[in-house]
Amino acid sequence: QVQVAESGGGLVQAGNSLRLSCAASGQSFHNYVAGWSRQAPGKEREFVAVISFSGDWTYYADFVQGRFTISRDNAKNTMYLQMNSLKPEDTAVYSCALSPRLTRGLDGFGTWGQGTQVTVSS
Repeated sequence: QVQVAESGGGLVQAGNSLRLSCAASGQSFHNYVAGWSRQAPGKEREFVAVISFSGDWTYYADFVQGRFTISRDNAKNTMYLQMNSLKPEDTAVYSCALSPRLTRGLDGFGTWGQGTQVTVSS
């Protein structure tokens, strides 16, 4: 089975940017839809974005409001989330996971990774 590991989080001021990476192990990454979710302390997990097998289709949660861009490089077995214009409300642990089919929410994904912490100060 393919496993994932997130990186790229950090502490930034509001309005700044971060690029998160999700590295997948195994040879079948290109056979999976890949997505990002986030979870803040005391809050439920929240869908962020998803990208199709080839990267030709993407879908974002409404709160993204054009600020984030999801992408993938199947040759590198890696998915990315470029986050611009970050807000304090974006503070959360961001995790990635894989799905065998397209989805526009949390349903259908396997186990979410441990995640990378994103903290946005005001």
